[in-house]
Amino acid sequence: MGGFIANAVAAVLAGVLMYLSFPPLPFWYAAPVGVAVLVGVLTNWTREPIRASTGLGYGFLAGVGLFVPLLPWIGMYVGPLPWLALALVCAGYVALFGLGTVWLWKLPRLLAVVAIPAWWVATEWIRSSFPFGGFPWGRLAFGQPDGALLPIAALIGAPGLSFMVALTGVGLLIAVSSIVRRNPQWIGVGAAAAIAPFVLALAFQPSVANANNSTNTLNVAAVQGNVPRLGLDFNAQRRAVLDNHVNRTLELAAAVRSGEATQPDVVIWPENSSDVDPFRSSEATERINAAAAAINAPIIVGAVIYNGDGTFSNSAIVWEPFTGPSDRHDKAIIQPFGEYMPMRDFFRLFSDFVDMAGNFVPGDSNWVVNAAGIPVGIATCFEVAFDRALTTAVRDGAQYLAVPTNNATFTTADSTDMTFQQLAMSQVRAAEHGRAVVVAATSGVSAVVRPDGTIEQQSGIFVPEVLTTEVPLHTDLTLATRLGPWPERVLVVFALAALAAVYVRRQPN
Repeated sequence: MGGFIANAVAAVLAGVLMYLSFPPLPFWYAAPVGVAVLVGVLTNWTREPIRASTGLGYGFLAGVGLFVPLLPWIGMYVGPLPWLALALVCAGYVALFGLGTVWLWKLPRLLAVVAIPAWWVATEWIRSSFPFGGFPWGRLAFGQPDGALLPIAALIGAPGLSFMVALTGVGLLIAVSSIVRRNPQWIGVGAAAAIAPFVLALAFQPSVANANNSTNTLNVAAVQGNVPRLGLDFNAQRRAVLDNHVNRTLELAAAVRSGEATQPDVVIWPENSSDVDPFRSSEATERINAAAAAINAPIIVGAVIYNGDGTFSNSAIVWEPFTGPSDRHDKAIIQPFGEYMPMRDFFRLFSDFVDMAGNFVPGDSNWVVNAAGIPVGIATCFEVAFDRALTTAVRDGAQYLAVPTNNATFTTADSTDMTFQQLAMSQVRAAEHGRAVVVAATSGVSAVVRPDGTIEQQSGIFVPEVLTTEVPLHTDLTLATRLGPWPERVLVVFALAALAAVYVRRQPN
């Protein structure tokens, strides 16, 4: 019993270590240590194998240690039930990792070293896909925006980065356990697996850093207008939110005229900067027209559009000075339980908050709009977590990226984890695709991210602010962009094939 309790505590600790890698915490290196501890528990610290059902339980405990502290912002204004329910569902995918790892450890050791990290990627893929379109939050890659392994994202994408973090952890376990148990045969294997990802990242770092330089640039301004109140009713004063962004833009225009600021080529407003439908409200149209004319540049306006059939679209509209709307991106990956409510009648049995969910519908988009003659990739808020959004945008010609977002519902002045977790995703996407990313948030954090994933500028939270910068433009594609989903597909198929091989070997002749 004592051994079981110790392992259970270690499994929870493993999840907490992974959690510590996610911003705003700075401990990116805690993630591979967490993987090492978890795999150590699942393999009885590389001694006798444990039961698969026990591995399922240990994996679930690790998932609790990761997701419970990672996601409390979910229940910021709706109480702990949605937060804990989502955290426990996500923990179930880590339980699946635990189950599979117990099986995979039965393979020859060299094969298991690679198969277990691949299985981690497979469980991340499942969680990012099912149910209701998936929830990618908490992928190991998203805890590495300031880590030494980030350049790997430009080679094999975010899934490949997760793989390398997990591989480092598995290698660390094998090396340390071999030293403790005086088994020199596997010390070199473990050390190689733990060190190889860092060597690869270091070798590719100069190429990633070079993406910060470009002979072609565009002056871009990100406007953070702030919101008049917090919580689920942050946009109850919808006109005030719109006016905040108009007024900040008018102030920027005045600064340009006085020579205190540079004339922007494009202005980016956040998601929900106009929850007053500008196609149905003449007042909203007039205000946006006034801002665009004053700044004399197209504004990418985050607006809620009524479709006339009881549904809504979450849109990013390119609003030209003097001529009005031109191009448009309708958010194609919408958030379940927020922007729409799946199985509304069923979930109403648990909470009346389900009726506060919207009735949005996904758009049909390639995530690219044209503003000032330059294609820009748009991932609205939740979309930045999904690989396909900005991969599609860059493949279709986006020369820089924008993430208009609204985090006011999930952020307070004392609780900022959500906005920094999402900013980390933008940093990973920048390095993955070799593109600058401009994050425009209603209440913060807005930021300018260089193509190597480092932050050039960022705003405060719950303050009005305007960020202006010369954004480097690129047309070349990283290897990760060219490969698209294939590294993930290969890793998933490999992991499943390895599990199938274990199953076949277990069958009697």
